[in-house]
Amino acid sequence: MQRRSIRKFKEELLTPDETRMILEAGLLSPTSKNRHSWEFIAVEDKEMLIRLSHCKPQSATFIADAVLAVVVAGNPLESDAWIEDASIAAINMQLQAEELGIGSCWVQVRNRSYTDLLSSGDYINELLQIPMPLEVLCVIAFGRKEKEKSPASLDSLHWEKVHIERYLLKS
Repeated sequence: MQRRSIRKFKEELLTPDETRMILEAGLLSPTSKNRHSWEFIAVEDKEMLIRLSHCKPQSATFIADAVLAVVVAGNPLESDAWIEDASIAAINMQLQAEELGIGSCWVQVRNRSYTDLLSSGDYINELLQIPMPLEVLCVIAFGRKEKEKSPASLDSLHWEKVHIERYLLKS
């Protein structure tokens, strides 16, 4: 309930222990057949964060204001469930960050475009020298929250999306 997407960060750096705990949460995440098909690239260099923020024109600019970005990639040759494995790891890192009082926001990269001719993933692969066959799923931006957001409201939950025992069409 507390975890919300945060796109505005303070300039204050994370401690090495906080960064380690966030990465440990990813490394501890469950994976299909225990394959650990994900790889994480932690970026703290300000210039690189700015360059990384260009991976999706207009919708990833806040990465430049983060103090840490974790690029989450997966190996489709290692596991056919690499997307799921990487997704679980990414949200584990976000939940750990929230527990530490650190804000985060997921930036979708897979199936997104940098330009008409270059995918966002290919842009990041080139920028960070990520080898084939790894594919970037997302970038998670982390930082101290500029301001707190109120928790998600239980009143706005989409209970119509929950079906018990079998799927029932709702009119």
